[in-house]
Amino acid sequence: MAGKLTSLLDPARITLHVQATGREAALHEVAHLLDGHPDIANFAGFFDELLARDRLDTTCLGNAVALPHARTGQVKRMVLAVGRSDAGIPFDASGEIVKLFFVLGTPKSKPGDYLAMVSALCKILRDPADRASLLTATSPEAFIAAVAAVETRLGL
Repeated sequence: MAGKLTSLLDPARITLHVQATGREAALHEVAHLLDGHPDIANFAGFFDELLARDRLDTTCLGNAVALPHARTGQVKRMVLAVGRSDAGIPFDASGEIVKLFFVLGTPKSKPGDYLAMVSALCKILRDPADRASLLTATSPEAFIAAVAAVETRLGL
């Protein structure tokens, strides 16, 4: 399912006020937005694999962004939840502070789709002004509109 990030965004799966102050609690808070998603066969299994992947190596991309993800058999089709923490959360051993979390689940059988989505996300987040628009969006709908505007401008 290579395509626009906006095709995966749903206002019900975006929280702009992550309450957690620690990495694992923040991951749970954002990932929990996917609990009950029709394309997740087993949320507990998905979350366990998400944590296992995150423990292998940091999923922090820099610039206050993290992409915790799992390529798993627990997911039928690609799913995404987004969380934002205005205060920021220390995310890895280096003390990197993360404000935007993109929790991505993708089927093991679709590595190309996963790579295409990660590539699109990196392009969208490359420009500081575009990141700022996501950090200041006032609602999930405004967040999606900001992503859509960047996708349009970049021809994604």
